[in-house]
Amino acid sequence: MRSHRFLIPFAALMAVAGPVSAEETTAPHWSYTGEADPEHWGELAEAWHACTDGSLQSPIDIEDAAAVDADLPDLEVAYKPFPLTIVNNGHSLQVAGAPDNGFDIEGHHFDLVQFHFHTPAEYHVNGKTYPLELHLVHQRDDGALAVVSVMFDEGAENPALEQVFAHIPATVGETVTDPDVLVDVAGLLPQDHRYYRLMGSLTTPPCSEGVNWYVMEEPMQASKAQIETFARLFPEGDARPLQSANNRLVVRDVK
Repeated sequence: MRSHRFLIPFAALMAVAGPVSAEETTAPHWSYTGEADPEHWGELAEAWHACTDGSLQSPIDIEDAAAVDADLPDLEVAYKPFPLTIVNNGHSLQVAGAPDNGFDIEGHHFDLVQFHFHTPAEYHVNGKTYPLELHLVHQRDDGALAVVSVMFDEGAENPALEQVFAHIPATVGETVTDPDVLVDVAGLLPQDHRYYRLMGSLTTPPCSEGVNWYVMEEPMQASKAQIETFARLFPEGDARPLQSANNRLVVRDVK
């Protein structure tokens, strides 16, 4: 599995789901409903044309019947607790990453830049959707992006998730930083690290393609209260509709 080299400016990456800044206020408004909804994202800015014209857009419905089975390389994850910095940017809740957190695969290292959530889940698996999805966004030194996706089904309370949801900013654009609250990314991942591997895009403007996606096969659990806590922030949802798979290669880890 070869990593694809491409460059996305760091500021653009953070604008995908980042804090509101003076620079970002000049960017076109986009949303999940109304005249600036996903159907119109590609019309809002020339740089966002991939949202309409791209051929490897995300999310898709991942189907085992259409996937190629293979013994894929392990995700060599290395996450350790770090102080919480969280923002409600109006599109999701985003938690900033920290140094010495990320994963290695086939000799390449990806650093954790940030993670955020979607409700309902954006990716479907064999036609099934989940009430919550986590995107762990990583970047390589050359700018290449990799996103680890984790689905959450309703079940037991997740302590690592509670550490995040218990400190939601009161207003959109507000950043909460608490050095006494430690983010446990490892607690947001399933014990079984088998994954679906595919190439796709960012699921928000500018919808840039060339993103390495690792969608965990095993879902995690979150309590009904935790799922509702996030869903109340975005009552219309913050999930992009499914995109065409366009016969792209999806590889399923069967080690």
